[in-house]
Amino acid sequence: MTAIAARNYPAMTGALEPELSNLEKRLLNEYQKGFPLTRTPYAEIAQQLGTSEALVLEVLNKLKDQGYISRVGPVFKPRKVGVSTLAAMSVPDDRLHQIASIISSYPEVNHNYEREHQFNLWFVVTARDEAHLREVLQDMETRTGLPIMDLPLEQQFHIDLGFPLWC
Repeated sequence: MTAIAARNYPAMTGALEPELSNLEKRLLNEYQKGFPLTRTPYAEIAQQLGTSEALVLEVLNKLKDQGYISRVGPVFKPRKVGVSTLAAMSVPDDRLHQIASIISSYPEVNHNYEREHQFNLWFVVTARDEAHLREVLQDMETRTGLPIMDLPLEQQFHIDLGFPLWC
């Protein structure tokens, strides 16, 4: 499965709806899953949306630069390629944006999100092997100065994380 991964934090949270063009909204809404698996996927998307490949690429880069998406790439089932874990942190409210930005800076992190709980920042870390996963978690703790609760997968459930952002 290949998808555009919408980043829930910081751009997609908050009471105000972001000011996005119709094209930006359609890219975020329609390509969370079902991304064309062809030699020229962006040209195919452009054709489906009635625009140019260059504009699709420009808009995706802009959305990434602005923090609306974390990446465009595959999402694999757990334990099929590499290793992953769900992680949580208890972050002081006044440092939440700073710590979320640090966590989001790791290429091993697909997304992170805030929860109303003592453990208020949650994220998934994916790595090539267990040793690399441990290194990444340790580095995160060192950089943030905060402990990470590691919640490795014990039982797999399929939950479709794609959801309509706009109707």
